[in-house]
Amino acid sequence: MACTSCSTSDGGAPKGCKNNGTCGTDSCNKLTVFDWLSNMSPSNGEAIFDCVEVRFKNGRKEFFRNSEKLTLSIGDIVATVASPGHDIGIVTLTGELVKIQMKKKGVNHESNDVPKIYRKASQKDIDIWSVARDREEPMKVRARELAIQHKLEMKISDIEFQGDGSKATFYYTANDRVDFRMLIKDFAKEFSTRVEMKQVGFRQEAARLGGVGSCGRELCCSTWLTDFRSVNTSAARYQQLSLNPQKLAGQCGKLKCCLNYELDTYMDALKDFPDYDTKLITEKGDAVCQKQDIFKGLMWFAYTNNFANWHVLKIDQVKEIIAENKQKNKVSSLEDFAIEVTSEPEKDFNNAMGQESLTRFDQPKRKKKPNRKRKQNAEASGVATPAKPQQEKNNNIKPAGNNNQNANPNQQGKPNNPNKQNHKNKHKNSNKSNNPNPQNSSDNKSAEPRKPIIITKNENKK
Repeated sequence: MACTSCSTSDGGAPKGCKNNGTCGTDSCNKLTVFDWLSNMSPSNGEAIFDCVEVRFKNGRKEFFRNSEKLTLSIGDIVATVASPGHDIGIVTLTGELVKIQMKKKGVNHESNDVPKIYRKASQKDIDIWSVARDREEPMKVRARELAIQHKLEMKISDIEFQGDGSKATFYYTANDRVDFRMLIKDFAKEFSTRVEMKQVGFRQEAARLGGVGSCGRELCCSTWLTDFRSVNTSAARYQQLSLNPQKLAGQCGKLKCCLNYELDTYMDALKDFPDYDTKLITEKGDAVCQKQDIFKGLMWFAYTNNFANWHVLKIDQVKEIIAENKQKNKVSSLEDFAIEVTSEPEKDFNNAMGQESLTRFDQPKRKKKPNRKRKQNAEASGVATPAKPQQEKNNNIKPAGNNNQNANPNQQGKPNNPNKQNHKNKHKNSNKSNNPNPQNSSDNKSAEPRKPIIITKNENKK
């Protein structure tokens, strides 16, 4: 959700803070607190809490004292104290909830070290602020080029200008300590501004830039995670995950923070399990644990002289064998305690429509067989079908001169169209095949005159 100063322009890009791509997902206003006391006035004439929360670029929030007693509301752009000059920020929270937020973050609201707000930002302050924000992206590209020229092993991830444009803070990441004294001189000469360098960790860099994780959701560090705890590979071992660095590492290049989310649950579940290194002493030989199933409470053991065959035991059975071994008693064998593993029937997911085959469209088309039903019907009716060579001969025969006497005089010199002749022959053959006695039908047609069709009204209804 974009705030009032980040009203979107054409194309969905934010208009005010220029933090393109993160305003729509609420990352520019990270961990926003809903002011549910906004409609309530202070009781018994108490004064409103004089501190407010102000947000700057990339979700950076600080607390300032409203010493001038300005009427501030969420979304107002204010000018705050900075060293040197002043900075421009956006009010994100006012009232009694600010006291709770300050207590959470360990800020004493009664101390005199809390900076103050000068005034509400004028239009001139906003114009200077927006011009300075427009300079950040091209400056970042040029700053990286200068760092490469000095052959420094560092990465400049972001630049933040102060509201009055008098100072620029360069955020960078590096594995080792970097001597950038000559680089700062080149920055000051190139950009004509006051330069401040600030090193951030790789996790903080990912939180500032944002992104989408392997789970398909936005990064936790850029949406809600504020404290970055150390993550060890032992967290993956306790959860029985494969130690693949490509799967366990996040976009920051470090181990994923989500490995710590369920670690406590796994640790509580493993308290009921015997140690992974325990040996079970039997008459057949010693047995060693090969695998654990935390969810089902099962352990797989195999003899040291036969690692191919594994035996499944429950936790209670393993504890019973360990108790017998402590009393220096050997168990006969693991087979007496093993669980019979029943093979589950294979699930056959057949499609009801019978279209589960992916190659159903790859089958070649079959050639159509000649239709012999017409010939069989013609033979059954006793009518001989003319052969193809005879039809071709009849088509090639020219008509006699007597037949052309009734033709149109304009068409006397033109040859007959063979396609029309074929059409006539087919028409005649079809008439012959439909009439079992072709001679009688022609005689009847010539003998009987055509009768007109008379439509009479139904007079019986009257």
